[in-house]
Amino acid sequence: MALAIRPPQDRPRKTAAKNRAVRSAVHQHKHLSKQGLLERAFTFAFRGLVYAQIWEDPAVDMEALAITPDSHVVTIASGGCNVLSYLTANPRAITAVDLNTAHIALNKLKVVAARHLPDYDAFHRFFAQANSRDNVRAYRTYIRPHLDETTLAYWEGRDIIGRRRIGGFAKNVYKRGLLGNFIGVAHLLARLNGVNPKILLKAQSIEEQREIFDREFAPFFDKGFVKWITDQPASLFGLGIPPAQYEALAGDEKMAVVLRERLEKLACDFDIKDNYFAWQAFGRGYGQGPSAPLPPYLQRDHYDEIVERASRIEVRHTNFTDYLRTHGDASLDRYILLDAQDWMTDEQLTDLWSEITRTAKPGARVLFRTAGEPSILPGRVPDAILGKWTYRAEESLDYTKRDRSSIYGGVHLYVLG
Repeated sequence: MALAIRPPQDRPRKTAAKNRAVRSAVHQHKHLSKQGLLERAFTFAFRGLVYAQIWEDPAVDMEALAITPDSHVVTIASGGCNVLSYLTANPRAITAVDLNTAHIALNKLKVVAARHLPDYDAFHRFFAQANSRDNVRAYRTYIRPHLDETTLAYWEGRDIIGRRRIGGFAKNVYKRGLLGNFIGVAHLLARLNGVNPKILLKAQSIEEQREIFDREFAPFFDKGFVKWITDQPASLFGLGIPPAQYEALAGDEKMAVVLRERLEKLACDFDIKDNYFAWQAFGRGYGQGPSAPLPPYLQRDHYDEIVERASRIEVRHTNFTDYLRTHGDASLDRYILLDAQDWMTDEQLTDLWSEITRTAKPGARVLFRTAGEPSILPGRVPDAILGKWTYRAEESLDYTKRDRSSIYGGVHLYVLG
């Protein structure tokens, strides 16, 4: 039974301010231009849950960041999987920031669940299986009493088609959200063309994965309607790709070619038994067996660490740059920007890197991803700022190759000094 909560009088003003922040992050063109209309359509689509699971490989992140017990990690929250997974590296503190209300609510739910669910089995059932009515009962008993008012209102509210949001954990939450719906449509289109994406999950070796991809999936991208659909920037809103990032992702290639290459890497470059990103893409959820691959925060061996360290996480509904402005000089040392810079203007990039450089301790590390292959910073961030940082080119190429999510063209590491 939902609680009746009266919103505070200032909530509409706060929501409006956050919406303006999202718009300022995405809108770069005039309202009535083609690009401007696409940007505003993306902003509308981005208002709800986008990622129930984050799509950056935390194993790569933690290796690149070289987190120490003194580290303060500042990251974009997204779906929260990596925020909790970074706890396994034992940082002093983690701050997760985001402008998306749904992502903030999801991160806060995960932190409270880690601290208050009774045992690993309940935690695993809630987030790894995410398809049991027992999860809703566990939410009412163990999680709801510890949620702040705004987060409580979100999860006990209803989505755009009237479903109670917390009910997603009784019906596979990974099928929800913008990305979940996108993957669902992709599965439908594949099935209409005689391909069941789940067939890849039955492969017993990387060689068999390659055989299945070449036989079942590769021809799909040669179809005329697939080429036409993927040439429309709005068709990739479900991947969380705004118009500016669409251009960077496509480059000089047709989008169908780029998507085929990224899917090929996901399907063929990593053993399916070790890649939970492939299970999400081809199975629409995590595997259910005892040996199924999972993010670090959901692995049994890490459960005690997650519970013990969850209180080190702070979740903030704010802009990354604005958060940095609240900190003193040389006070932070690990920064994770995901792919947010692909959205930014030169002015926004300069503002962000000015604050990163000001707040960075000696030896600080910045990790980010790009839709295209090269780093987007040279020539856009002034040399007086960027020149203080060393780009780890060879390491970045290696991280890109080993990122199991496979959807980004580049993973980039910069180190201060």
